[in-house]
Amino acid sequence: MSWTDDRIEALKHHWMEGKSASQIASLLGDGLSRNAVIGKVHRLGLAGRAKSPGLASSRPRPSAPSPAAHRVAAPRLAPVAPRMTRGATALAIAPEVLTDAEPEAFESVVVPMSLRVTIVELKEAMCRWPLGDPASSEFRYCGSAAASGPYCAYHGSLAYQPAHERRRERDRLRRTAVR
Repeated sequence: MSWTDDRIEALKHHWMEGKSASQIASLLGDGLSRNAVIGKVHRLGLAGRAKSPGLASSRPRPSAPSPAAHRVAAPRLAPVAPRMTRGATALAIAPEVLTDAEPEAFESVVVPMSLRVTIVELKEAMCRWPLGDPASSEFRYCGSAAASGPYCAYHGSLAYQPAHERRRERDRLRRTAVR
């Protein structure tokens, strides 16, 4: 099937009359499909069509409910189960209940005074936490008394975090990023 000038003019005429793509395909015949009509309409860049007068009169309009029906109706309860999403749900967004954000607990952070020692001044019982840029001449180590291991108590708490605290922090950051 090829689109001749006559068929294109007939398509434009039927489209402007408000006929559906299925109706136009059956009128033009010759094995023409609805999708072929839709594709040609888009390629021609035809604007929206007029509303078909037959469609508006064939559908009865729903009547407005009486005011008494609103007074008698029982109050609606919130749905107990979440709404089901049908079809392809890989990219579906799960609805979340919005609640007031609880203020995060203020954690007092006390950074101990460091001795800021160079590598030459660093002793075995001193904290080896690096301070600054290693390429800079101002680079130093903490130098405070090491509690256990290579770091003082403060820098040890930064370096060694229990797995459950890291997981909790990661989950909290993900929740705030989603909102």
